[in-house]
Amino acid sequence: MAPFKALVIDRTEAGQTVGFREFNEADLMDGDVTVRVSHSTLNYKDGLALTGKAPVVRRFPMIPGVDLVGTVETSSNPDFKPGDAVILNGWGLGETHLGAYAEKVRVKGDWLIPLPSGLAPRQAMAIGTAGYTAMLCLMALEKHGLKPERGPAIVTGAVGGVGSVAVALLARAGWHVIASTGRPEEADYLNGLGAAEILDRSELTVPVRPLGKERWAAGVDTVGSVPLANVLSMTKYSGAIAACGLAAGMDLPATVAPFILRNVALLGVDSVMAPKALRLEAWNRLAHELDHDKLAAMTSTIPLDEVMEAGRRIVAGQIKGRVVVEIA
Repeated sequence: MAPFKALVIDRTEAGQTVGFREFNEADLMDGDVTVRVSHSTLNYKDGLALTGKAPVVRRFPMIPGVDLVGTVETSSNPDFKPGDAVILNGWGLGETHLGAYAEKVRVKGDWLIPLPSGLAPRQAMAIGTAGYTAMLCLMALEKHGLKPERGPAIVTGAVGGVGSVAVALLARAGWHVIASTGRPEEADYLNGLGAAEILDRSELTVPVRPLGKERWAAGVDTVGSVPLANVLSMTKYSGAIAACGLAAGMDLPATVAPFILRNVALLGVDSVMAPKALRLEAWNRLAHELDHDKLAAMTSTIPLDEVMEAGRRIVAGQIKGRVVVEIA
């Protein structure tokens, strides 16, 4: 078996190490499908794993990378055959199962979905878990019965990966989008994605009041903690916020007032273990509803050799939009 290159996180008495190593197929974990990876991406979670800032990695040594697109090489799964183009997001990839920052992976076929028609591999990873999560948030808001005529929608962490795609998706769906960011110099970028207003992050980091002035009917929150508590306190009657991130922290210093006095709903959105039917619906909609020009405008591309530095930058809040990682 020809060896292939992989980025490996390991743990020693001195701490975490990250570096490239040669692997072969015998080193891969159990699964019924082997995929040659062409592209991955860089998410905030990947940055946390690469820097060791949070306990994302649960076993060592670990190949990080929670997203991939590639081509099936071998398969004993009846749903996939050699040559099929496939996507994988989540399911513990890069956390408990050897991940995407390698030229090959072996995984369970149940974790894979076909690459949707209309999407090139690079576009699929420009979307990645971040964009797929943003679509799950939009779907959760729609399932709750919310429509643009109810009022504006807020997106927190709007310059980040989930936030950027959420702004574009909500704007295309007809929402008046309020983009919250701590990087006001990126206003033109956010306006280009469809944001109608820019809200300085400082307005959401003040001490939380039980109820604030009603300002939005819906929202996508990517940061948690005090900003999410403030967003909830200013949500209109019978509005809802889809929460999917924790960049500001895992705590939620809120009161029950928005929930019991304004009938506000907090909708938790998980992308890692989402069932296959939901994944297929989300990816099918992304292929047809996400403006490809806007996707290109929010995307940069790096080789695998640069992903460690990019991981440090995304944790430091220095990455805008989406980053595609070329594996091959």
